Amino acid sequence: MTIFEKILNKEIPTELVYEDEKVIAFNDISPQAEIHLLFIHKEKSENINDLMDKNPEQVKDLYHAIQKHTRAIGLDKTGFRVVTNLGPHGGQTVFYTHFHVLGGEQLGFFGRA
Repeated sequence: MTIFEKILNKEIPTELVYEDEKVIAFNDISPQAEIHLLFIHKEKSENINDLMDKNPEQVKDLYHAIQKHTRAIGLDKTGFRVVTNLGPHGGQTVFYTHFHVLGGEQLGFFGRA
């Protein structure tokens, strides 16, 4: 069982910053930006490819939640980055599809310098 499943099952206390019937979001415990949120669907998939194989509509659910929350907190005014990782070389450490939303400050370039 992943840490995200434990959060969904309320086995690990977490302050949610967003919740609707399909998606939850919370602060990353190791933030890489002033604002670093994680958005997960309540239905598990292992990574973005698994999600697309099982239920591609979940991408729409997740991006709708990201849009709604970033507008609500004004993050859309200055901009933000959305990232998902797949596999060890992609940096995935929790094998439950999740989207990182990073912002609140000027972000650097992406990938190797």
